[in-house]
Amino acid sequence: MDPALTQMQQSQLAVILGSELTPFETLITHLMSSSNEQRSTAESLYNLAKQTDPNSLCLKLAHLLHSSPQMELRAMSAILLRKLLTRDDSYIYPRLTPQSQASIKSILFSSIQREEAKSITKKLCDTISELASSILPENGWPELLPFMFQCVSSDSPKLQEAAFLIFAQLAQYIGDMLTPYIKELHTVFLQCLTSSSSADVRIAALNAVINFIQCLSNSSDRDRFQDLLPAMMHTLTQALNNGQEATAQEALELLIDLAGTEPRFLRRQLVEVVGSMLQIAEAESLEEATRHLAIEFVITLAEARERAPGMMRKLPQFISRLFAILMKMLLNIEDDPIWHSAESEDEDAGETTNYSVGQECLDRLSISLGGNTIVPVASEQLPAYLAAQEWQKHHAALIAIAQIAEGCAKVMIKNLDRVVSMVLNSFQDTHPRARWAAINAIGQLSTDLGPDLQVQYHHQVLPALAGAMDDFQNPRVQAHAASAILNFSENCTPEILSPYLDGIVSKLLVLLQNGKQMVQEGALTALASVADSSQENFQKYYDAVMPYLKAILINATDKSNRMLRAKAMECISLVGMAVGKEKFRDDAKQVMEVLMSLQGSGMESDDPTTSYMLQAWARLCKCLGQDFLPYMSVVMPPLLLSAQLKPDVTITSADSDNENDESDDEGMETITLGDKRIGIKTSVLEEKATACNMLCCYADELKEGFYPWIDQVAPTLVPLLKFYFHEEVRKAAVSAMPELLRSAKLAVEKGLAQGRNEAYIKQLSDYIVPALVEALPKEPDTEICTSMLEALNECLQVCSHQV
Repeated sequence: MDPALTQMQQSQLAVILGSELTPFETLITHLMSSSNEQRSTAESLYNLAKQTDPNSLCLKLAHLLHSSPQMELRAMSAILLRKLLTRDDSYIYPRLTPQSQASIKSILFSSIQREEAKSITKKLCDTISELASSILPENGWPELLPFMFQCVSSDSPKLQEAAFLIFAQLAQYIGDMLTPYIKELHTVFLQCLTSSSSADVRIAALNAVINFIQCLSNSSDRDRFQDLLPAMMHTLTQALNNGQEATAQEALELLIDLAGTEPRFLRRQLVEVVGSMLQIAEAESLEEATRHLAIEFVITLAEARERAPGMMRKLPQFISRLFAILMKMLLNIEDDPIWHSAESEDEDAGETTNYSVGQECLDRLSISLGGNTIVPVASEQLPAYLAAQEWQKHHAALIAIAQIAEGCAKVMIKNLDRVVSMVLNSFQDTHPRARWAAINAIGQLSTDLGPDLQVQYHHQVLPALAGAMDDFQNPRVQAHAASAILNFSENCTPEILSPYLDGIVSKLLVLLQNGKQMVQEGALTALASVADSSQENFQKYYDAVMPYLKAILINATDKSNRMLRAKAMECISLVGMAVGKEKFRDDAKQVMEVLMSLQGSGMESDDPTTSYMLQAWARLCKCLGQDFLPYMSVVMPPLLLSAQLKPDVTITSADSDNENDESDDEGMETITLGDKRIGIKTSVLEEKATACNMLCCYADELKEGFYPWIDQVAPTLVPLLKFYFHEEVRKAAVSAMPELLRSAKLAVEKGLAQGRNEAYIKQLSDYIVPALVEALPKEPDTEICTSMLEALNECLQVCSHQV
């Protein structure tokens, strides 16, 4: 015992690690307790045992894992033992005596043979694999591989499955240790895939063989396993024939993994494999999840361009079949009344999982195979959909055109006339959802096929969208027409837009006054975009538009109107930038008074106004230039608070069997590091990133006028060069570095630095430049690395004679 331990700790440990098992069982039970106090006390004792007597601790855990009648104690022991035997911070295996090491390995073998609970067997296999990956390369466990081959050859399905689970993990961790056994492994894989009556054994063997193929660096070694492919596929078909869809889904997930990493392994039997997958995808009697996985397999193969270029393009008949399957999935849409009432944002009301998967896969398929492959298939299949009676078919065809546009842009631009006329004809469709889909397609084509679409077809598209804004019976169609105006104008020159501005602006003003809230929000966004695209051409509409915008800003005070008010802010600031300081100056003062009072009123954390307001202030600054300086004392304090936000992080154990640990909250992003699961609230990160961008904006725009804030901004942004939770935050911090130095230098040169001289610039550069140099080699993103080098270059140029 360690003499540094207190008498009480020594006696507690002596009892826990003594010959009686009950105190140790109680300790492990308390480690799982929901009481923080009880768990914390148990953790302290457990850590003491780990430090002072690792031999007794590991042996106790191994005996508990082997012999405890309580399942939860065996499970917890397996987890704890695995952590102790994993080569990381807690790795204590080398500190154990040779006798303890031998006992633990022997008990693990015995436990595998006697354990009946599947979940605990899996944890046991994890423990064995982790230990083996550390000691097998040093010949520290010569009995392991013979034991595993013995298990695989036994007539116990349970032992066969366990051995394959371990083989699968060893292939991932230390695959090169298994390559000398390539012949024996081929034999056992083939035998179990073809002969085992247990679906679990076949799946475990499939997992092991796929992991093993992936760990083989030599293609000729991989080719030796080609003859296993029919047996591997048989695992899938057998599960389906036996009605075991959960097993079939497991098999599909493993095969998807293989298709993504080693697509060339499939090339000799590609026709049979892809044919089987499409057959599964077409089988309406199967569960949706099974069919979706079969589709995912084929899409994954199509996406494996670097590893197997052109492989799928050689199978045009399959591409056509897959496209037809995906088109059929787009018909799974219901005419939900919520969509028509347009009281809420539910744009996807009535859409099913099938519909969403079909939509996503069309996009991925066209990006991976390109227009030369996809456009001929689409040209063959879509006309029949558009000519049919049912609105669902019209809707499906229009959604498909929107989905394939990004991947097929080059080829679609060559056939623009045909594409545009197909879509514009549907603006007259009798069903509002089909008209919405036509508008949606025009919006997407404006983005993906711009500026060609804008230059060649503005005279058809803009009047059609203006007409759609008159559809007061269907507010969702109106709102989407306004959104499509936004998409169209973003890729458009002022000269193209100018002749249509009278009609568009007057219609958008009508929507602002009469529309439902969703329509008003769409109209505000469209107005903002039109103003941004037409710049000084928007001046003639300013006097008509600004009163409405200010009225919304002042009157939209209810919680239900928060987004409307936020969009009004965005629109006002973009209109101000478009028309310029002289035209905007008088209204700007009033608008800023409203923003200041809003800012002082204290907004709720989920209020979208905060983020929109940060951006509106920055635009107003760009518009007004030095005239904005008087407002900086109001703008900066909350902006600095947003930039200084700490990430909202929750840390849980990745080992936890509790499925609820996986947060379903869409506002959380989850990453797993080692044995910890880290959840980060994305809204906090986004607000922080926006604030950092705005600080950079102010420094850039106000130059020496930004000087009073440098002493607060530099210590806020410099540490964020290494803020690895969010790359936008790092990008903004990097961009701001030269701007801060430039601002300081100009302030000193113009005598605006409150008596500070060049020594101040040197002090600032001595803070900024080394921070950039230190962050550079640690930066994981190459694009940000480039920005860092550019920023460094600018910084050195700004203060060349100081450095």
